[in-house]
Amino acid sequence: MSLELKINEDIKAAMLARDAKKLEALRAVKAALLIEKTKEGTTGEVSEEVELKILQKLVKQRRESADIYLNANRDDLAQKEIYDASIIETYLPKQLSEAEVTELIKKIVVQTGATSIKEMGKVMGVATKELAGKADNKMISGIIKSLLAG
Repeated sequence: MSLELKINEDIKAAMLARDAKKLEALRAVKAALLIEKTKEGTTGEVSEEVELKILQKLVKQRRESADIYLNANRDDLAQKEIYDASIIETYLPKQLSEAEVTELIKKIVVQTGATSIKEMGKVMGVATKELAGKADNKMISGIIKSLLAG
């Protein structure tokens, strides 16, 4: 089942359950997918890779907003953003632990032959493709820096 169909089914279920909070989070995902689907120059289909990027972007936006709200002592708004992020995350593949990501990046460093921080771009390119949707790019970048610097 495609992500769009799954979202539509879950929207129906949330409507029947009268779960307004979940419904709002799901509608945000549906809107983002619809915008991508109807962009100028697109075929009307969204690839799985693009869907993952959209979901990651939505989760990242929600987390950043929550941090801003927490810093402004607006716990009510922060909790809403955290809840939305948790709903959207359920559609992402299982996230890898930092140890798992480190092991995979070590293999990529050996595979690419990178030896210094100057070659970080080469490693980052391969790593982001292999770990798309499975790990946060910020974590990937930090691990690569520590491996190449040390």
